[in-house]
Amino acid sequence: MAAMKPRTGDGPMEVVKEGRSYVMRVPLEGGGRLVVEITADEVKQLGDALHAALPQS
Repeated sequence: MAAMKPRTGDGPMEVVKEGRSYVMRVPLEGGGRLVVEITADEVKQLGDALHAALPQS
């Protein structure tokens, strides 16, 4: 029987390098986490998209 782990969104957003890719874990409202595996190029594209979405001050 598999070990039961609590499903909680508590905790920080994190990105870790695993092998040749990066794994991003984002806490979600209502519990759980969104886990996405992305390449270095996708990390750059995501960073550019987020930076463009931020208001300029």
